[in-house]
Amino acid sequence: MSDWTYGIAIGREGLDYVVSVRDLPEVVTSGSNLQEALDLAADAIEVAVAGRMDDDMALPRPSPLQEGEHAILLSAPIAAKASVYSAWKTAGLTKTELARRLNRNEAEIRRLLNPRHGTKLDQLDEAARALGGRLSVTFEEQ
Repeated sequence: MSDWTYGIAIGREGLDYVVSVRDLPEVVTSGSNLQEALDLAADAIEVAVAGRMDDDMALPRPSPLQEGEHAILLSAPIAAKASVYSAWKTAGLTKTELARRLNRNEAEIRRLLNPRHGTKLDQLDEAARALGGRLSVTFEEQ
């Protein structure tokens, strides 16, 4: 299972399917049926992750799924950005220091860490390597 798989619990409140996410308590959504709740949860999780990145907040890895939870994976582009962002935060580097390590200017690093900016995978992998790791891409059958 992916490093960026969030466990969600879905309960019923009246006719609604209400979603909660242990690792992202700010996620609040519901749907009129199970599939709608799952779809809205995926969108809300991506918005919450991007929001934490925008606000320069910590982005811990999701905890293991608990019994009865549904698995929601981040999209590949957001997961790649979240991986680099999380490693950068853990390393405690400034954007200026990461820029120095990559021989880039700070504006490029701000774009690289921006969840809404389209960054090429090779640039994210280069940043991961500068942070002492590497990106890993897998194919998972559904």
